[in-house]
Amino acid sequence: MQLETYISDLLYRYECVTIPEFGAFISNRVSAKIHDTTHTFYPPKKILSFNEQIQNNDGLLANYIAEIEKIPYNTAIDKISKHVKAIKSYLTEGETIKLENIGDLILNSEGNILFNPSNHINYLTDSFGLSHYRSSDIKREIYKEEITKIETVAPIAITPERRSSRNWLKYAAAAVIILGLSGFGAANYYNSTIEDHNQLAQEEANAQLDAKVQEATFVITNPLPAATLLLERQTGNYHVVAGAFRVEANSDKKVNQLRELGYKARKIGKNRYGLHEVVYSSYDNRAEAQRALFNIRREHNQDAWLLIKKLD
Repeated sequence: MQLETYISDLLYRYECVTIPEFGAFISNRVSAKIHDTTHTFYPPKKILSFNEQIQNNDGLLANYIAEIEKIPYNTAIDKISKHVKAIKSYLTEGETIKLENIGDLILNSEGNILFNPSNHINYLTDSFGLSHYRSSDIKREIYKEEITKIETVAPIAITPERRSSRNWLKYAAAAVIILGLSGFGAANYYNSTIEDHNQLAQEEANAQLDAKVQEATFVITNPLPAATLLLERQTGNYHVVAGAFRVEANSDKKVNQLRELGYKARKIGKNRYGLHEVVYSSYDNRAEAQRALFNIRREHNQDAWLLIKKLD
């Protein structure tokens, strides 16, 4: 029995998952933060901890196993108890118990269980799809220093204007102004003529198009037969989740992208946080869904996860 798989599924929805006669895994929400030195942004997430003092059976884990494996509740309790005895035996022998996507358990010299949580997965569904990233430094001061150096090396010298005694410059300037004004007027006249021509041509083209449309007659002698489309309707309570989006337009875009890649993607409604959930596909049994999840994580999206949800 893959006990860590069932615990991992429940940690997405519950803050505490208790293993009877062993301890409880507790998730605490941590807000987003920015590292002052590395300028790295970390999204909000859930941090896992282990409390060996909480060992009373609350029925959550046993009921979930009984529902998934289709076995009686008492049989699920017995399977959990056998698994716990095996874990305690390994810990007593000094071995480290590695729970996939949860963390490592080890027994210290005082006989207490130490827990080292895994950082490979974020159980906070609000942060699905978010990952940490590092912002590059802004180098405004460096650019300022470079400009200062350039000004120091090549200063700008301003000299007073000298009057020229040559009168022919005045006449040349006046001639340039006159030619410029005459050229400007000619350009305006040319542009105006071009615009009038374009407008007349456009009106003539529109009139010819209207005449053609009025003369056109469409006769369909052999109508095409009606097309019949067969749509495959997905069923099942096991869904491989691709993402959850607050804006519905983004979820539609994600569905189209996945369908272009060959997946039977669709939307399955909103979760309890008001986010639109998009799934790769849905399945009737857990084994088939787990195989699909393994292939998707290996080939397309390592952050995909399995959701058990009964749809109306």
